[in-house]
Amino acid sequence: MSNPSINVIQASSETLIVQQYGAVLHVTLNRPEQRNAMSAQMLNELIEVFGQIKDDLSIRAVVLRGAGGHFCAGGDIKDMAALRMAAAQAASNQPYIAFNRLFGTLIETVNHAPQIVVAVLEGAVLGGGFGLACVSDLAISREDAQFGLPETGLGVIPAQIAPFVVQRIGITQARRVALLGLRFNGAEAVRLGIAHTLVSDEAALQTELNAALQQIQRAAPNASRVTKALLHQVAATDLSGLLDRAAVQFAEAVGSAEGMEGTMAFIQKRLPNWAE
Repeated sequence: MSNPSINVIQASSETLIVQQYGAVLHVTLNRPEQRNAMSAQMLNELIEVFGQIKDDLSIRAVVLRGAGGHFCAGGDIKDMAALRMAAAQAASNQPYIAFNRLFGTLIETVNHAPQIVVAVLEGAVLGGGFGLACVSDLAISREDAQFGLPETGLGVIPAQIAPFVVQRIGITQARRVALLGLRFNGAEAVRLGIAHTLVSDEAALQTELNAALQQIQRAAPNASRVTKALLHQVAATDLSGLLDRAAVQFAEAVGSAEGMEGTMAFIQKRLPNWAE
């Protein structure tokens, strides 16, 4: 699966690098200076890519990775300043709700992608990046990757992410990880079931990834799609309504005194007042 072919995505992208090699589409989050934190533009571009390939039977696997040694540091906290201004002008929480709900739309889209989604987890795997890891079909982690849900430490909530974390690792571990805002490495991520395999360096990562892609090629394309859809039906639940409500709760948290103090402390590189 290593012979290159032309890119299937022709549109230019400011936040992604999209390349096709044979039956594999490589999608690289490309905001390395922000540790690939997801802006609204990146969210929309990722949703667009997965929408474009949904019915493309020639693409068997999608490899998600981040540029610059980080997978994804979550949502771009600095975007909150623009959202706060928009919310003030609209005298409504709707800008917060719409932005947050985009995360749920993306994670649902990736979760139900008919292709096999492989996540390569390095560096920061936080917040929304953590959520993406939890909806991959196969996750390969570097030993020194750093996982976590930092939202409560910022005075906000993992509104769109939490349901998928529970699905991945169960309610008991999800409570511990989310409520304590824990940070942990790749070995712990494998133990919890967030990642499947652990590698020590880039060479080992490439070997593991190539082996996985070869294994994916052995599965019949349509059978693989139908099986994935069937597995989703086993634990089907109405997440859309839950995520809608969670977006409203997120907006309320962002607009609160805690949310403003948490995001300001992050930008100013200091502890929030409740942690001093």
